[in-house]
Amino acid sequence: MKKLWGGRFEMESEAWVDEFGASISFDQNLAEEDLLGSIAHVKMLGKTGIISEADMNDILGGLGQLMMELKDGKLEFKTELEDIHLNLEKLLHDRIGPVAGKLHTARSRNDQVATDMHLYLKKTVNEVLLGINQFRHVLAEKAEEHVETIMPGYTHLQHAQPISFAHHLLAYYEMLSRDVERFSESLSRIDSSPLGSAALSGTTFPVDRFYSAELLGFSKVYENSLDAVSDRDFILEFLSNASILMMHLSRLAEEMILWTSHEFHFIELSDAFSTGSSIMPQKKNPDMAELIRGKTGRVYGHLFSLLTILKGLPLAYNKDLQEDKEGMFDTAETILKSLSIFSGMIETMTVHKSVMEEATQKDFSNATELADYLAGKGIPFREAHEIVGKLVLDCTKKGCYLQDIPLAEYQAVSQLIEADIYDALSSKQAVLKRNSYGGTGFEQIKQALGRIKASF
Repeated sequence: MKKLWGGRFEMESEAWVDEFGASISFDQNLAEEDLLGSIAHVKMLGKTGIISEADMNDILGGLGQLMMELKDGKLEFKTELEDIHLNLEKLLHDRIGPVAGKLHTARSRNDQVATDMHLYLKKTVNEVLLGINQFRHVLAEKAEEHVETIMPGYTHLQHAQPISFAHHLLAYYEMLSRDVERFSESLSRIDSSPLGSAALSGTTFPVDRFYSAELLGFSKVYENSLDAVSDRDFILEFLSNASILMMHLSRLAEEMILWTSHEFHFIELSDAFSTGSSIMPQKKNPDMAELIRGKTGRVYGHLFSLLTILKGLPLAYNKDLQEDKEGMFDTAETILKSLSIFSGMIETMTVHKSVMEEATQKDFSNATELADYLAGKGIPFREAHEIVGKLVLDCTKKGCYLQDIPLAEYQAVSQLIEADIYDALSSKQAVLKRNSYGGTGFEQIKQALGRIKASF
């Protein structure tokens, strides 16, 4: 098949070489964006008089036909035509004849593909924001159900202090809120049109870049044509934001995997988000959570891949940049599906409240309460800390807990300790009293949920 750029060449490349250089297998994901960019470009060519109104209308008619065929799944793309741009140009030529060749006036595949990716990511980031906000809604709703569900809080994966399960869930809500901020802020940099920059230096034709940008819904245009065709910062930022988002999801996935284990038994996932074993009949595996945890590394890889591709590239366009798309597409699909799955997992999971609370009874997570109690009686906190540490050591040797120590033994340590110590040592009181702003106290959580509801 004759190449659309073949005038300079005397030899045809071999099929396997064409296959190696082709990107149509993945950049066909940009077909709709490419057609939208072409529609805006040809309207601009007509408005500025670069082509006649009749030619503009012929081309617009052909592009409209291709858009309908694309949405009906009727377009077929060929490897020998390399990429989505040349495939669509050839299909347009088949529909309307030689006038299709005027579409590429004052345009290069360099600014064409950059425009496509800006359009794609603008759409995708808005979809991601919808997905994150849906998941935030689910977390807030689940938290509202479990304000007074007590669980161990951990540091170093050791029992630290009792907390509300709602407080734990809302920590992830806050992480996701920062993700929303990052993706939202990135839109201002995605929302810029490279179209009209041509190959690298602009064009001799009197193009109106602001008009085509307006048609495509961009708020601004790139100020420098070299930068316009070589910039991939907006994709790097998307991959970076996606990596942080996946890290947050992976942390929660890891906790849910632990919580579903026989040793924890804090939660049970719905059958819809679990799988079994081919040999062990009793198994119910949290595979979806494990897959999200695993796919996090995949998204990280796409970020580091593009950083590595870009680090040594001279201006402007280089074929290396063909490698910027597969990771972008895969990342978009991964994070959108992960958010949807996580929303379903959290919404349908069963929380074993009694198991969670019992886990705070047979431990020393109330040790800080005793130290605070003594400090409240006037004992310097460092001295109180040492007293409690010795009591914990004594309890571990005897096989009991702080709430099991008789009042007489407590008063032998300090006459300041009274019968109300046992109330102070209860896990519910420990949570209830932590009423500092942003703390795990029930009233603080209710206030946080009120702020969340007001923000939606």
